[in-house]
Amino acid sequence: MRRFLRPGHDPVRERLKRDLFQFNKTVEHGFPHQPSALGYSPSLRILAIGTRSGAIKLYGAPGVEFMGLHRENNAVTQIHLLPGQCQLVTLLDDNSLHLWSLKVKGGASELQEDESFTLRGPPGAAPSATQITVVLPHSSCELLYLGTESGNVFVVQLPAFRALEDRTISSDAVLQRLPEEARHRRVFEMVEALQEHPRDPNQILIGYSRGLVVIWDLQGSRVLYHFLSSQQLENIWWQRDGRLLVSCHSDGSYCQWPVSSDAQQPEPLRSLVPYGPFPCKAITKILWLTTRQGLPFIIFQGGMPRASYGDRHCISVIHDGQQTAFDFTSRVIDFTVLTEADPAAAFDDPCALVVLAEEELVVIDLQTAGWPPVQLPYLASLHCSAITCSHHVSNIPLKLWERIIAAGSQQNAHFSTMEWPIDGGTSLTPAPPQRDLLLTGHEDGTVRFWDASGVCLRLLYKLSTVRVFLTDTDPNENLSAQGEDEWPPLRKVGSFDPYSDDPRLGIQKIFLCKYSGYLAVAGTAGQVLVLELNDEAAEQAVEQVEADLLQDQEGYRWKGHERLAARSGPVRFEPGFQPFVLVQCQPPAVVTSLALHSEWRLVAFGTSHGFGLFDHQQRRQVFVKCTLHPSDQLALEGPLSRVKSLKKSLRQSFRRMRRSRVSSRKRRPAGPSGEVQEGSAKTERPGLQNMELAPVQRKIEARSAEDSFTGFVRTLYFADTYLRDSSRHCPSLWAGTNGGTIYAFSLRVPPAERRMDEPVRAEQAKEIQLMHRAPVVGILVLDGHSVPLPEPLEVAHDLSKSPDMQGSHQLLVVSEEQFKVFTLPKVVSLPLLKPQVRYSCIRREDVSGIASCVFTKYGQGFYLISPSEFERFSLSTKWLVEPRCLVDSAETKNHRPGNGAGPKKAPSRARNSGTQSDGEEKQPGLVMEHPLLSDERVLKEIQSTLEGDRGSLNWHSRRAAMGCSLSNGGGGGSGLECSCRMCWEGMGGRALAPLPWIPQGPTHALMTWKAPCLGSVWAAGAPRPAQGDLELSLCVLQQSEWLSVQAAR
Repeated sequence: MRRFLRPGHDPVRERLKRDLFQFNKTVEHGFPHQPSALGYSPSLRILAIGTRSGAIKLYGAPGVEFMGLHRENNAVTQIHLLPGQCQLVTLLDDNSLHLWSLKVKGGASELQEDESFTLRGPPGAAPSATQITVVLPHSSCELLYLGTESGNVFVVQLPAFRALEDRTISSDAVLQRLPEEARHRRVFEMVEALQEHPRDPNQILIGYSRGLVVIWDLQGSRVLYHFLSSQQLENIWWQRDGRLLVSCHSDGSYCQWPVSSDAQQPEPLRSLVPYGPFPCKAITKILWLTTRQGLPFIIFQGGMPRASYGDRHCISVIHDGQQTAFDFTSRVIDFTVLTEADPAAAFDDPCALVVLAEEELVVIDLQTAGWPPVQLPYLASLHCSAITCSHHVSNIPLKLWERIIAAGSQQNAHFSTMEWPIDGGTSLTPAPPQRDLLLTGHEDGTVRFWDASGVCLRLLYKLSTVRVFLTDTDPNENLSAQGEDEWPPLRKVGSFDPYSDDPRLGIQKIFLCKYSGYLAVAGTAGQVLVLELNDEAAEQAVEQVEADLLQDQEGYRWKGHERLAARSGPVRFEPGFQPFVLVQCQPPAVVTSLALHSEWRLVAFGTSHGFGLFDHQQRRQVFVKCTLHPSDQLALEGPLSRVKSLKKSLRQSFRRMRRSRVSSRKRRPAGPSGEVQEGSAKTERPGLQNMELAPVQRKIEARSAEDSFTGFVRTLYFADTYLRDSSRHCPSLWAGTNGGTIYAFSLRVPPAERRMDEPVRAEQAKEIQLMHRAPVVGILVLDGHSVPLPEPLEVAHDLSKSPDMQGSHQLLVVSEEQFKVFTLPKVVSLPLLKPQVRYSCIRREDVSGIASCVFTKYGQGFYLISPSEFERFSLSTKWLVEPRCLVDSAETKNHRPGNGAGPKKAPSRARNSGTQSDGEEKQPGLVMEHPLLSDERVLKEIQSTLEGDRGSLNWHSRRAAMGCSLSNGGGGGSGLECSCRMCWEGMGGRALAPLPWIPQGPTHALMTWKAPCLGSVWAAGAPRPAQGDLELSLCVLQQSEWLSVQAAR
């Protein structure tokens, strides 16, 4: 410890810093802010989301996440994942195209931008001539077809983005190849749709906004078919067999067009306005999906009656006589449907509808009756009601964890049982070493419990405090309920609800004791609830106690909102956390600080007027303390937001920073900077002279006592420490205010056997005033070994050592200006803290982000980077939670839906690649993927054979890149290729009938196993076996020095 306090440069200290501290922004939890585009790869089963800020995020199986950011920071308007490839193309609103790739580095995939391109027109051409409206990646993955506002279709070659001008499909060329009767009309404006023929890659469909649709022959450069609608075209869908087109239009109608050589310009088979006959809004996108049962799924966006439901954001699903209009509370950005991934399959067989709305992602199970929603393992809408506070609890005991999950599972009965269908890639992140909870308080009076142990932030349980109070809305009312005969058949979906019944319900502070199961929550209208965990539903009355924080003051009048009216009778509460006592602060101002000591059964609360202590075991008030200053009239004007007050306080600190820096440039200090010490201590200049100043450390300027909200209580803290003398320690309560004042109260808590008979007593023991009057944001007591005191009940559960009560204790005070250490019981300032490392984390202008920041006990932290996203960061080299995953373009993603249980998923080994083993323990590093290659006996046999046959090759001395990855096949050489999923599944991880080594030349050694399944597998450089036998060949290439497994049908 002393090494960190020594002046001067110390190499050992610097090495220890590097070993202990490392700053990383690791993962972003929540829903992307302002999404603008959606993409999906059926072969990879990867979902892509683009945002208005230029970010793209990819999601697969839980834990498989990637993020990229365009340098231009322009909005992403379209995302297209190339068929069967680990590549995607993005279109930005500046008309630029960007090619991204998932490349394997260090055993894990990384998202990188490879190329960028902007389509240019001839000199003097209007910008609309090359303004891209539609992007079509060709199935060859070598060409992009770009539809433009001018009606021309340009062709670009990948991956170099080279424009092929000789292949441009101009509107004039199409016009010349149309029949005479179709040329006289102005059918050419912008290109609205481009699609490739589902069965013939030499044909593409081009849809123009004026209603003309043509099928263009790429080889013969001619129009094969044309269709002409009387309504403006919005979008078009080509049925899987290529025999039917379905177009949607601006008048809310859709039309079916047969693709047949019998008629060159057929009339539509059917034209229908689903929500007519009154005027309807445009249907902007439609899908017509075939099923094995015969009746198709018709899924479209928009088309609602303009007058009555024109403001609704709906996607309608029609199938087998059932029709539902899913109603979203935010604008729909785009949607896709998960279908049979094999393009050669005869039917689509849709299994899930994926909708990207402006504020949430919603997945609907299309295989289960009633089409229920699917619970999300990630991309949670954190801001379904605005986040008002957060609280992190580390290392949750298993029993409490299971009880919370059990309570939450009963709230999820309305969700589908389908397994998560977007499950591409393989997560290489090791299992989290402990269970962590992140609790978020919301504006609607709810507290949400999130599993923050790993990469995915998953909702476990939701607590609502609304039932305790009388509000305008009945908590049992179902707003989405609708009569069976009502039309349109609307159904509310999603969890985003931007409206609060009463803003006074907002949660401002949360405190959870993980050992006792007690929870305290406090709100905007001065309400403090104490709850306990109950596994069964219960009907009980909530006891109410009033705490008047102005009882000794005269002349003050509250001008803000009224208190919430509590229910007087018994209230039924569902399993989970159930309130048993309500403490109502008067005046009903925002609760700004909260502390709970479950061993002493005490809860402390603070507002802008003062603080109080409540005994929740005896249901009685212990004391209240008013902290109002005569200048604190603003504290009585109305509701005070914690974030608003914190913003003001932080802005004052930043202004002092700037003034201090400006003044330091104007004058050079004559001597070492001094500092006024608090309490009775004198100034210790020698100590300050020996301290190394941080690069941006500055002189601390005192604040005026007349500043507003000086009585605002910022922090509360319980401690068993030496408060009056050094011979006896006692329970104590500490409070810090916005004006730099610290109050300390000694407490007398009766022993357990007399706890219900004798009252808890409190007496003020100390009052400390920081000379710079900066807001106190944290208080901590350190024991004789300079270790923070353990949490309540932590020692009783043998999860922490007993604190050292022999030596003197120290009081650590954290203000917005500095850290200060005082001795206890005498309050003497000590210069014991020395800055060690400094990292740039949150922009100083981002006051909301600073206000939302919460730290964990293991060197991690969370803060809001947007209303819907938490940024997770780490200061520790040991505790690091970040996505590490692998996606391979050759994964065989055969998507065969099951009945009611979602798509049948291939065994995990069919998707593993790179450096991840098949076991449940996922450890990063250089390990072999396939179970056969992980067999120690097999590896020893390979090693001994190699060393025996070719002594020049030492298996251990060479850095061999080993692994087993699966791809679409067709490659040769030493690549790792596979197109036969049955090969790997059929082996079941067991080698049968090992054959002797077969020499294959000076650079090859081959060992072959036969397994009972169809297909064949061969090694690089080996002759291809006869069709019908499966042979798995392990081939060591001496020149390229890596283990290769190659397979194909």
